[in-house]
Amino acid sequence: MAESEEFIRTELEGGVGRITLNRPAALHALNLPMVERLGEVLEAWREEPLSAVVIDSSGSKAFCAGGDIRAIQQNTLNGKQECNKSFFATEYKLNYTLATYSRPLVSLIDGICMGGGLGVSVHGHFRVATEATQLAMPETSIGFFPDVGASFFLSRLPGSLGMYLGLTGTRIGPADALYTGLATHLTSSRDIDGIVPALRNRGSKSVDMVLRSFCKPNPVSSSELAKRRSAIDWCFGAPSLALILNRLEQHGEVWSAEQHEVLKKACPQSLQVTFDLISQARELDLAACLEAELTAACYITKTPDFIEGVRAALVDKDRRPKWSTSLDDQKLAIFLNAADSGG
Repeated sequence: MAESEEFIRTELEGGVGRITLNRPAALHALNLPMVERLGEVLEAWREEPLSAVVIDSSGSKAFCAGGDIRAIQQNTLNGKQECNKSFFATEYKLNYTLATYSRPLVSLIDGICMGGGLGVSVHGHFRVATEATQLAMPETSIGFFPDVGASFFLSRLPGSLGMYLGLTGTRIGPADALYTGLATHLTSSRDIDGIVPALRNRGSKSVDMVLRSFCKPNPVSSSELAKRRSAIDWCFGAPSLALILNRLEQHGEVWSAEQHEVLKKACPQSLQVTFDLISQARELDLAACLEAELTAACYITKTPDFIEGVRAALVDKDRRPKWSTSLDDQKLAIFLNAADSGG
């Protein structure tokens, strides 16, 4: 059996297609064979008379921890940058396929969902969270940036929530996921296995009606983002990174001091790239956002800060990266121009 088929399980029954991520030892992190297989399955199923497609994962610890970033770092170290370009291009094509798919897509996000996991889930029509759901785009802490179309969907969150989540990598639970719209429904881990059978036997009910029958009380009242919304919008709505840091200092609360510290520890290059991409994404469609992210990914994975960030977080795990850039570097302010010119 091919590697991609071991890591991606599929089944068709009762007019519902089911795709299960099956790489539990790596928290279902996406590698190139998995991404390729996902794209192949979705393309093949365009000809099937399906009423819905469900994407889930085996086990309950994680939905998908993201892309296999260590493999990407190793490609760079081995001088195989074309392999990285192939991975990102294939992954971003999958993200676009999911966003434009003609059949209703239902992602069952039970557990950790980070980075590429959001790319597999958020672009679809329905995102079902549980009490175990944890969402994050933590890439600025490892020398990368929120990709997989994140510049598109983060820029469209209410107020400055997207800039806040993209820059800080803050992890959010189900209440915040519902508040932002990153999740559309909430059920329990105990009940989530009943959703696929219910969809197969839904009769004239819509997908939304079936999902609503599994819903738990909306916990948005306990959303931390809702409670911090005014401060988030003011601090992270500033027109530059420098002013975001200044506003966090001026705000004068424990929360703002903590966010200031998070940004000071993150990779400066990654912060600027993230800020630039999210800022420009507000006036771009998804295809243009993914194109800009591909340019950025091919550029940033060649840089010393990416190598160092992955080393510190995922290889040696000392959590003490030594960044080669700073927020005072003028070159960071013109990152996108540099990347477009191959700099």
